[in-house]
Amino acid sequence: MVSSFSWSAAVLPLLSIALADGNVHSNTTATFPFPTDVCAINSWPTGLIGRPSTPQLPDAELTSILNQVDPARIEAIIEKLVSFGTRHTQSSQTDPNRGIGASRDWLLSQYQEFAKASDGWMTVELQSYIQGVSSRITVPTNISNIVATLRGSTDPDRIIVVSGHYDSRNTDVMNFVDDAPGADDDGSGVAISMELARIMATHRPAATIKFAAVAGEEQNLFGSNYMAQVLANASANVQGMWTNDIVGSPIGDDGKNQSNIIRLFTQGVPSNETIARATRRLSIGGENDSPARQLGRFTRDVASNSVTGMSVETVYRADRYLRGGDHLSFLTAGYPAARFTEPRENFAHQHQDVLVKNGTQYGDLPEFCDYYYISRVGKVTGAAVWSLANGPESPRNVTVDTAALTNKSTLFWQKVLGAVEYEIVWRPTDEPFWTHVIPVGDVVTATVDISKDNVEFGVRSVAANGYRSPAVFPFPR
Repeated sequence: MVSSFSWSAAVLPLLSIALADGNVHSNTTATFPFPTDVCAINSWPTGLIGRPSTPQLPDAELTSILNQVDPARIEAIIEKLVSFGTRHTQSSQTDPNRGIGASRDWLLSQYQEFAKASDGWMTVELQSYIQGVSSRITVPTNISNIVATLRGSTDPDRIIVVSGHYDSRNTDVMNFVDDAPGADDDGSGVAISMELARIMATHRPAATIKFAAVAGEEQNLFGSNYMAQVLANASANVQGMWTNDIVGSPIGDDGKNQSNIIRLFTQGVPSNETIARATRRLSIGGENDSPARQLGRFTRDVASNSVTGMSVETVYRADRYLRGGDHLSFLTAGYPAARFTEPRENFAHQHQDVLVKNGTQYGDLPEFCDYYYISRVGKVTGAAVWSLANGPESPRNVTVDTAALTNKSTLFWQKVLGAVEYEIVWRPTDEPFWTHVIPVGDVVTATVDISKDNVEFGVRSVAANGYRSPAVFPFPR
């Protein structure tokens, strides 16, 4: 941050002191320079190079995509999912009208319809396996994910994932018989994945996008674990993953409406990082600069704007206390991932039997969903997914030279596909988001007149269309 302030000589009384003559002197004074603008202290370090960082706003194609997100279609999807009674992972796999099997088959048919409009660019897969007995699975059970893959046009090996989970539960996580509507948790997230798949099927992203509806989340993230492991086993280059889980209402249990806010949970030190790597990260102050945190900054940068009508509020932890979501499966597999969740939850409307108690309606019912709010969360997700898919890959092997004591900083990186130039970004160490940008051109190293001791650095790629990648934090060379 660049600012200026003036100094004035403030006269400060010193403490009373006893001198060698034995007398106490209390009228001793001294002058001490102090800024007249006290708040300017917070803008340190000052006078450093770089232009102020600005958001990446949607271009015409992205704006058109986001404007097509339809609250009425989202409502119809959620109502249909609720109509299956329960979508518990151990509910019927064969009943044509009730249970997780019926919902699975309907979801598959819907994604296949979307794919027909893609001119062969979108394919749909039923990704299944048998989960053995575990703490929340009493008998071997089929787990099926529905995954629509929109193949990238120029960089198909780079993958972006967006998901919601279609299984549901009520008060007893083992109750697979009684109704578990799952409108908010997580019909809302599935509806966003489906709506984005429908809209983007007719567009041609540079990278590949996978739109997933996963199962087994409530029983222990089984579906997302399987999907993430399949990708990891194939050494897939997943640059980012978002899950929408409980994004159905802006009204919490306090009754306040926060209709323009969506939380985004982002992990700090990566869960798959080795002890040695994590120790080094902590030693250089990089605990706030993990790949997941960079994905969070990127999301805020591209999705908090007038087109989405939303403010992305990043929460610097992997998830809420006592809770988890499908992004954790991807984090464990070593991929950057984050979770969208409504601003303040109403726990009477999730993981509850459908009943009225003391005049209060319990249960995860459609009547508590705000479909216009969900559509705006869909726009946020769409902006993040599309911007990542159509930008360049993040720079690889980003390092900083620490061989000698110097107040200048030299950074190195490897060029990547789709980038025409690179930018160094920086922020004061106590700032959450990038504050300054230094364009350095189509190079693999640059030296800047800023001390690495005083700021956090990142390097990001820039494509010919102006789209930017998430930044990468440099480790010592």
